[in-house]
Order: sequence, then C-alpha cells, then structure tokens
Amino acid sequence: MSSLDEKVLKVFSDVAVDKLLTRLEVVSRLPRFIAEYLISKYYRSDPVNWMKKLTKVIEGYYPDPRDKDKVLSKAKREGRITLIDEYKVVVNLKKNMYFLHIPNLQIYDALVSERIVSQYERILSGLWGVGVLEYRPELVEAVMARGRDKFSFTPLVLVEFEPFQVYNIDVKVFTEGRKAFTMWEWIDLLIKSIGLNPLMYSRRQKLLLLTRLVPLIEGNVNLMELGPRATGKTYLYRNISYYTRIYAGGTISAARLFYDARLRLLGDIGTRDSVIFDEIAKIRFTNPDEVVAKLKDYMVDGFFERGQLKRAHSDCSLVFMGNIELGYEGILGDITGYLPSFMRDTAFLDRIHGLLPGWELPKILKSDIHLARGYGLAVDYLSEILHRMRAYSFEALVEQHVELLGNYTIRDEKAVKKLLSGLLKLVFPHGEFDNRELMEVVSIAVELRQNIVNILSELAPYEFPRKRLNAKVLG
Repeated sequence: MSSLDEKVLKVFSDVAVDKLLTRLEVVSRLPRFIAEYLISKYYRSDPVNWMKKLTKVIEGYYPDPRDKDKVLSKAKREGRITLIDEYKVVVNLKKNMYFLHIPNLQIYDALVSERIVSQYERILSGLWGVGVLEYRPELVEAVMARGRDKFSFTPLVLVEFEPFQVYNIDVKVFTEGRKAFTMWEWIDLLIKSIGLNPLMYSRRQKLLLLTRLVPLIEGNVNLMELGPRATGKTYLYRNISYYTRIYAGGTISAARLFYDARLRLLGDIGTRDSVIFDEIAKIRFTNPDEVVAKLKDYMVDGFFERGQLKRAHSDCSLVFMGNIELGYEGILGDITGYLPSFMRDTAFLDRIHGLLPGWELPKILKSDIHLARGYGLAVDYLSEILHRMRAYSFEALVEQHVELLGNYTIRDEKAVKKLLSGLLKLVFPHGEFDNRELMEVVSIAVELRQNIVNILSELAPYEFPRKRLNAKVLG
C-alpha cells in the first residue's frame, strides 16, 4: 500500500474501500455508489467469503433485463420475489392509487404498500434498495368485480423494502479527518474516491476535475462543461450521487422539470440536488418559450412557479454539458457553435456561473491506467457527505479571505463566490488553508467565470465589453 492508502485506512477505516474491487464484473451493471455499498457491506461482514456471497446476491436479486419473463414466472410460481432496483413511486390522484416503477423489469404499474411510501418518502423520486414483491392476482379480480372502475395494473405489490444508504453519518468526522492530509493528498483522495487515477492528471487538471463536484456540494450553482467524449462527464453524475437527474438529450417538459399541475407533483428541480442536461445540442423542450423563461427565472435566485404552484424554492443546481470536437490546434470551430439556440441568448448565458474547460481533461480509455486503484472513500458515503454539506455555506469564508478585483457585475460576483464556496467545501472542508493554497483554488473559480464573460463579449460586444476578472487573497 502507498502512504496515502495507509493514511486513508487509518483516518477513514469504516468508509474506505479498495477501488480495484469496484471493477469486478459481478457489479459492473450497477451504479458505482450501489456497487461500492454492497462491496463494503459484504467484505466487512465476511472478509473470506464476501465475494461468493455478493455474487449470489446480485445474480439472485439483480437479474439481467433480458430475463424479465423468467423473473415474472418465478413470481407467479412462488408468490414472491426479491429484487434490487431503483424503485420509484408515482401518485395517481384520479384512481387514488400509488403506482410502482420497477425499471429493471420495465414495469411501471405495479403497486406498493402505503406504509413503505410513508416510511421512505424519497421513494417518490426514486430510491435504490432491496424490495420484496408479492404476486397478488386477486387484486386484479377485485378491481374487475367493481365493474365501471376498471383499470389495468401489474399485480405485484412491494411489501418490504430496505434502502441502500449510509447510516449515522457525521459531517464533523469527515471535516476533522481532512486535517490529517495535505491539500494535494486530500485532492488525490477525492479523485480516487470518484474512481479515477490521480496520477493521470496535472495539478490544474485535478482542480478542474473536482469542479465537477461543485453542483453536488453547493446549492443553486449553474455550471456548464464542454469537452470531448470519454472524459467522464456523464459517468460522474450518474455514478457518484443518489441525488441527481440526468437528461441525456431528448424532449423535456416544464412539468418534468418544475411542477406537474395535473398530478400536483414537484418536478426534478424541486426534488433533486442537481439536474444535468447532457448533450445539450440534442435537448428539446415541449414548450420552449415556457421552459426557457422559467429556467432563466429559476437560475437567478432559485425560485419558480407554475400553475397552481406559487413561489416555490429549491437549491437544485443545474449542469449543462456538451460534446465538442478537438483538432490538433484545439477546439474545432467557435465554442458558441456547440450551444443550442436557447443557450446563445446572453440573458440565459449570463446566469451560468462558470464554464469548465473539459477539453483540457484527458480521455479515460484504459482501466488499468486511468481508473483508480488503492483505497478511497466509498462513493455511497461520499454521495451522502456531498448532499449534507449543501446545508453549509462557505461564502462568509470567501468574504473574509478573498477580494475580487476588476469590473465585476453583480452576477460576476455572485458566480465566483458560489463556485468558490463549493470548491472550498471540497478542498478545505475544515476551513483551514494557507494563502498560497487558497489562491490556487481562487484562480480556478475566477477563470471559470472569465470563460463565460469571454463568450458574452463575443456574442454581444457592446452590451458585454471585454474585461479581465481578477482576485487576491487577503492577509
């Protein structure tokens, strides 16, 4: 083991995991935060036979979607089945029913015990766990007997549920643990924790990589990243947090994003920590004028309204990601050419806090070179830490130690402080640093906003004249 591995095990023994194990074929179909949760659980309970037990559980409880009919046949034959999945409950007020989504079986109209919905409210927005489903054909017969109230559903009922989550998390233990590491040891630990090999990144690239985590740890951050394929953009948001929703192209409605007036349900912006718009060039809105207007309003201060919903607030962060083509001399074409039309609106673009230059990050191509090995924090633990640290603001620390220099607008100032607050939570969660270390982080935050300022100047040079943002560390 490296000296960093030894330190990680000493300080975070209960939540450290060997990242090499997460590449096992048996867990390859699971999101990383679920895979590491299960590996940690079974390895700690039985270091000798854990692999055999884990394999048996996944093979038995997480079937391949192609085996759907075999699973349903077993339910019919035995009366109950146990499955690992991301269960989601939706409310149907017209029928006065809760319907259960079981994605792995492509079932969207099963049933669920109301006790489970009351006990685990997060299941309304999707929750991974082990569920016991009973086959109850008599329920269909009872509904059919009611005559005029006919409606169809799958007679599987979720009667028992154990969510996958980390219990008894103490953020103070995490922040105190940071004191045992130097700044760059800590950054390497975080990079290993998200599954990547820190040796493949320069110091600058490491800070850029960590910036991807800012929307997960800081509320109401609007971040854009443009970069080539295979740099891990989508992978990170899909595998590092329970609390994200990714739209990978396709058509998006105001109901899904903000509020469904028909079902009286909050959309993803009201229930998630971060909403990620992947492949932004392929994003379409059902009603572009309504959705873009509401997004612009929301991006200012986190408030939104729709229909009967008046003045709701959320701290959900927004991430806009796009693929670009690189040539030998850099980006092919103008950056704005990779943006959809609604993002070329300067009023919209000005509300984005920073542009992450993903074109500077290396492609992740070979597992034995680019992926992590050795010990890092378990992703399910890190996910929960990021979620809980959203409740803390480091903006007072920014005010105390950083002076912004240059012709900052109110939005420029807000953007840099938001980005910097998130970066400080990641790099200095214990609130301790020297001026040199702090300046390295400050420079990244200022640069990301400068990238937005530069694009605004290109799009509307008279409204947004060229300027240079700067900052210095006080004291």
